[in-house]
Amino acid sequence: MYAQLVDTGSQKVRTLEEMGRDERAFQERVGNGIKIEPKDWMPEGYRKTLVRQISQHAHSEIVGQLPEGNWVTRAPTLKRKSILLAKIQDEAGHGLYLYSAAETLGVARDKLLDDLHTGKAKYSSIFNYPTLTWADIGAIGWLVDGSAIINQIPLCRCSYGPYARAMVRVCKEESFHARQGYDIMIALCNGTAEQKQMAQDAVNRWWWPSLMMFGPSDAESVNSVQSAAWRIKLFSNDELRQKMVDQTVPQATYLGLTIPDADLKWNDATQHYEYGEIDWEEFNNVIRGNGPCNRDRLRTRVKAYEDGAWFREALSAYSEKQEQREKQAQRIA
Repeated sequence: MYAQLVDTGSQKVRTLEEMGRDERAFQERVGNGIKIEPKDWMPEGYRKTLVRQISQHAHSEIVGQLPEGNWVTRAPTLKRKSILLAKIQDEAGHGLYLYSAAETLGVARDKLLDDLHTGKAKYSSIFNYPTLTWADIGAIGWLVDGSAIINQIPLCRCSYGPYARAMVRVCKEESFHARQGYDIMIALCNGTAEQKQMAQDAVNRWWWPSLMMFGPSDAESVNSVQSAAWRIKLFSNDELRQKMVDQTVPQATYLGLTIPDADLKWNDATQHYEYGEIDWEEFNNVIRGNGPCNRDRLRTRVKAYEDGAWFREALSAYSEKQEQREKQAQRIA
């Protein structure tokens, strides 16, 4: 019995037995910790899962520049301005690394960007919340980028080689981002009473969205089991979320800030913090495109892409001209 029919003699017909053998060999490689490379055989589901995850990750890095970009001109000192500019530049670079990794799976970058701009593709829900004060920039670095590191460090060991290698550099730079945010919070908490209250207000607004950015609960996560089997994902959403809580609560205590969760408490038996129920209705609402800044973020991103069309066209024209010159030089030689 054939798995698929072909109407040309140039394409090899693969039987179900052959496909099953390839699947088993692939899973064995993954189980042994051998990286899958772009030219290796892979199940179509594996490829599609990677395209979805890597592209959403890339979109999140690009859109993630927008909440902080509003504060470049309003940073309190020249030093803070230069640090924030460097961070935003890093985020742009992360997006480029990840789009490049996605392209190794046979998908065009223009297609990925079109999916983002038309609302077909998703990005992290956290970037659909407004940055109201300078303390929000500190909270983003401390809570959001801190959560990102927890989520992304395991990806350095994921089964797909280009993704894993891209994440090594991303995680190194994200650690700088988290320290930048925590440094802002330290300065505010050691400042005036008004500054410390500003820091507390930012924590009150960013704590729950930061927990949501790990995704739905394990019980509701439809892709986690297969992603774990393929070693695209090494830890579950709830495991990573718990690690974030355990890591962050002592830091908040050191700052003298209060976590906005009446149910938060330490459990001696589990050696973990217990925390309250996440508002999953809010999470799903933001994911569906109805968050505080969804439309604004997408509109800004589309405008930036359209405004840059002339530059992309100029690059293409220059590249084509250089290619023609090289071909002419080869003919003369």
